[in-house]
Amino acid sequence: MSQTSLVLTILGEDRPGLVDSIANTIADHGGNWVESRMAHLAGQFAGILRVEVAIEQTEALTAAIQALTAVGLESIVHTNPVIQATSDNPVVRLALTGQDRPGIVREISRVLTTLAVNVEELNTECHRAANTGQALFHADAQLRLPAGVTTDTLREALEQVAADMMVDISLE
Repeated sequence: MSQTSLVLTILGEDRPGLVDSIANTIADHGGNWVESRMAHLAGQFAGILRVEVAIEQTEALTAAIQALTAVGLESIVHTNPVIQATSDNPVVRLALTGQDRPGIVREISRVLTTLAVNVEELNTECHRAANTGQALFHADAQLRLPAGVTTDTLREALEQVAADMMVDISLE
């Protein structure tokens, strides 16, 4: 039996049981939950996941996922996404912390784009500093370096904008 991959994007008001309803729908159609990223943001559940399923079950599973609108979930299903082989290029972890202000992600992403660095994962949050109550922005990212770009090259480029934004950056 031939398999295919589906990438599902799901959004809805967060409440207990949402992941269970998605998991049951996938299992009921013989699907295999392969990988996912899910989060609670401003009272909303946001998730993206990849599922493998028999080609014969693709339409039925897609319809069942879309039918979850009855329980308040919006969804987008991408059939047969291109699954790229993992690159041998180095992966670097970026951690950034600084006083929150508009434009931090834009400035950092501009540097990454200039160097053709791929953002594979990005997590951000704002919280209050314990000692001052000031809003702090924190970002963690997993970055894949292209051929010819070293961690030192990336660090130098990021430090140039970090000084202007008054944020601390570390690369591992």
